[in-house]
Amino acid sequence: MRVRNDPFVLAGREYGSRLIVGTGKYKDFEETRRAIEASGAEIVTVALRRVNITDRSQENLLDYVDPKQYTILPNTAGCYTAEEAVRTARLAREAGVGTLVKLEVIGDPKTLFPDVPATLEAARVLVKEGFSVLPYITDDPIACKRLEEIGCPAVMPLAAPIGSGLGIRNPYNLQIILEQSQVPVIVDAGVGTASDAAVALELGCDAVLMNTAIAGAKDPILMAEAMRQAVEAGRKAFLAGRIPKKLYATASSPTEQMIE
Repeated sequence: MRVRNDPFVLAGREYGSRLIVGTGKYKDFEETRRAIEASGAEIVTVALRRVNITDRSQENLLDYVDPKQYTILPNTAGCYTAEEAVRTARLAREAGVGTLVKLEVIGDPKTLFPDVPATLEAARVLVKEGFSVLPYITDDPIACKRLEEIGCPAVMPLAAPIGSGLGIRNPYNLQIILEQSQVPVIVDAGVGTASDAAVALELGCDAVLMNTAIAGAKDPILMAEAMRQAVEAGRKAFLAGRIPKKLYATASSPTEQMIE
């Protein structure tokens, strides 16, 4: 749903939805398809090392998620070195998926935080090779700025550790990233429920990406619908402009010319 003719522009393409969804952790591809439809998302990210989109001889996600209807965003989840990530992105291009790629280079298997130097290294290589790189990164304003300078068409700071459901833990860093960024800012990882998604958009983030918050819910289809509505509401609230916070009350009705 477009808000006031307010499209989300990513790598030169317009989208009506500001929600990006993943495809892992569902019970099967049919549930994945139903959740994506309920979410209203137009960009769907796929972990190339975990979900089949290249081998047509086996059950394939693309039999359920039509690449003519959705932008398929391959990601390098599960890569722990820059070299692994670059190789995985190249495989996606060779498979005909395209050059838009979500870059993940994990630095620690327990926290799944990104390896910042390796992410920067891989981004430099992939951008030079013509990829449109969307990097998963810490909520570090300096790292985000460096990735923008390298040529990434967006930056994707985490809200909290992947799959944690903790929501936005550092809104102040996100505000700094938003103030300095000349490219879209997409909150990636850590969203737990609809209110988390709404907060991200209310802060001014351009979009939010999630997987576990939907796939891990008791009712993934209903949660996908809730996330769609939350993203739309958050964006509308940001555009509307919230009232300033005050320590003391302000009367809702004017006090002048009161009836005595």
